[in-house]
Amino acid sequence: MTNPKILAFAGSTRTDSFNKKLVKIAATGAMEGGADVTMIDLRDFAMPLYDGDLEQQQGLPSNARKLKDLMLSHHGFLISAPEYNSSISGVLKNTIDWASRQSDGEAPLACFNGKVAGIMSASPGGLGGLRGLVHVRAILENINVLVIPDQLAISKAHEAFNADGTLKDKKQEDQVKNIGSNVAKLLLKLSS
Repeated sequence: MTNPKILAFAGSTRTDSFNKKLVKIAATGAMEGGADVTMIDLRDFAMPLYDGDLEQQQGLPSNARKLKDLMLSHHGFLISAPEYNSSISGVLKNTIDWASRQSDGEAPLACFNGKVAGIMSASPGGLGGLRGLVHVRAILENINVLVIPDQLAISKAHEAFNADGTLKDKKQEDQVKNIGSNVAKLLLKLSS
């Protein structure tokens, strides 16, 4: 592998999402660590709620197929996951649910099996989305994703960012970049 390919996205569709800002910082770190990073917005992949009957009748929705193809073509993920009511956001869970569906000719969990991920969160609350990250980590590890140990939850996110999308706290900025860099470096080590 010359440059690992990492898919980066936030589990939020809100235009001014704190988590969209956060994952861009991690993506910068991954690029500095030698990865090719593809940033996507889940808003561009609108899908119905996962429904087994719908899948049986119509197959994967076209946006689910497009997203799966992107996931299949990347070695790892950077995911900034907002916390909704102490858990994972609906859009992120729905994305994982559709992408986990096995298509003809695919191995089970082909989008996730053996991939490496870095996770983070930003929230206006005092814990920064930490409770939601517990669920995101458990879900990803259950579907055979290696989630790196370091993660970061940015509390008081409505006060944490500069106008240009960087973090006001330089130490936090560096920690987020390191998550991206560490995913890239681990992917490089695993491929050698």
